[in-house]
Amino acid sequence: MTWTIYGDLRKGVFSSEAALAEAGADYTFERISIEKLEQKAPAFLAINPSGKMPALRLPDGAVVTESLAILLTVADRFPQSALLPISGSLARANAYRWLAFMAGEIYPMVEISDYPERFVSSGADALRVKSQQRIQENLLVLERALIGPWFLGEFSACDIYAAMFTRWRASIGRDWSRRKNIPKLMALAELLAARERIAPVWARHYR
Repeated sequence: MTWTIYGDLRKGVFSSEAALAEAGADYTFERISIEKLEQKAPAFLAINPSGKMPALRLPDGAVVTESLAILLTVADRFPQSALLPISGSLARANAYRWLAFMAGEIYPMVEISDYPERFVSSGADALRVKSQQRIQENLLVLERALIGPWFLGEFSACDIYAAMFTRWRASIGRDWSRRKNIPKLMALAELLAARERIAPVWARHYR
């Protein structure tokens, strides 16, 4: 049966769709326009009451939200995809570590950087600058930890998640991203973009 992934282009849904594509899942992409506030419409709120994307409807009708949870779910349902290293291995623990780091330390800062006025009644510009600095600092942590050519040495879901952040230049800070402060991460993104099953997804979101 078909999986259904809900989200908008060039947003956090990329990681979930890329994982489904890499796994060879039979899925459909349902675009929910953030510009049109469709994520706040009753139809989508019935899928995810928080109004957040992405959301994934499993073939049995169950819904999983939060991009990290979706990545782990797809990896578990398609173990042959090698989205995660072998269960119980140190590499698996490291994958969990860095996925959690990205989900907890970088992803939340993106919303603050993009929409600081949601969080403060004054000083939104200063908050945007501070959150961009935090994103930059944490991307440098990833840059130093990247083994190469893939994040853990071998391909994993970590690569999908990390590559996604390199394309959110408005969130990172356009001038900072242009100066190529994260060359290894940028190279990883290009490698991911050329991966056979992910390439069409990447092209639709970022080119």
